[in-house]
Amino acid sequence: MDPAGLRLEPLTKWFGDNIVGCDASQLLKADLLAGGRSNVSYKLTDAIGRSYVLRRPPLGNIMPSAHDMQREYRVLTGLNSVHFPTPTALGICEDSDVIGSQFMVMDFVDGRVVADAKDAQTLTREDADTISENLVATLARLHMIDPVTAGLGELGRAQGYLQRQVKRWGQQWELTKTRELPEIKSLLDWLTKRISALPESLPSGIVHGDFRIDNVILDTSTLDINAVLDWEMSTLGDPISDLAISLVYWSQSTDTLRSAVPVAEHVTDGIGFWNRQKLFDEYIVRTGFHADHLDECVALACFKLAVIMESIHKRALDGLQLGAASESDGRMGEATLALTQLGLATIESGAIAALNS
Repeated sequence: MDPAGLRLEPLTKWFGDNIVGCDASQLLKADLLAGGRSNVSYKLTDAIGRSYVLRRPPLGNIMPSAHDMQREYRVLTGLNSVHFPTPTALGICEDSDVIGSQFMVMDFVDGRVVADAKDAQTLTREDADTISENLVATLARLHMIDPVTAGLGELGRAQGYLQRQVKRWGQQWELTKTRELPEIKSLLDWLTKRISALPESLPSGIVHGDFRIDNVILDTSTLDINAVLDWEMSTLGDPISDLAISLVYWSQSTDTLRSAVPVAEHVTDGIGFWNRQKLFDEYIVRTGFHADHLDECVALACFKLAVIMESIHKRALDGLQLGAASESDGRMGEATLALTQLGLATIESGAIAALNS
């Protein structure tokens, strides 16, 4: 029986015809990778035991312009070319007749994923310190890559990125909301006013869009980052907005609103993990960027993530969510409100103070 979201017989034939080195003499074995909340990932194994990862859009509600397989494949190919730690892009299928949607294929990267608080509890103080430093260093390294050198100079428009993000996610909310939330309107109104006043010519680089600890694969011995995953929202944009997403996802033991978001919960609460201020300070040292608009970027990150949580909530309510959020429909709905409140708190007290409350 085919797993949800795949058709193994035509998929196996496609692999045999398109993936170099694949032994498609027997039906591919498929296992759903549990971490996916948006695009769905499967580990596929061929007849000789070689492993691959297939990425496809989620089932059910899909926000316009989201879950772009061609974009993710293009970004991986570009980053592969400059030796940034990413899985190797192996192929893309734009024919939805094969499995029911477009999909992309990349190699399977072995290593360790710190996916939840239980995983993090096995880390020593020194491990946590090393991982914190490696995460900041990798994010800074990404933002210092010349997009043209990576073949990604046309990935997006450099100017006006934040302004377009406010407009885009405001539209996405209207398309994906399951209820009316006055708090969302208040946050969006503030963002529209404040970000429209920012200069359009802010620094620009390749941004990941969802950079967090459970989206990386660590070397089991050195804890170096072997691969950064989940590039579906990557584009050219303001690097500080990417840092802001990471700060929102980071957790500390005293968090209240952040603890209501069921993504990477309490993973970085333990001894040895850096606090948000140290993450921010180290990033600025490594990049030399100015971050006078951090409050606007963190408030926008909260708004964006609130919309994403609402979309996942909607798919879960419809019974169409696969992966980590498939049984978290109620919590995802709560996360939408918590993130909105976190964005409003940023307006009142500033980014770091609000996130730490």
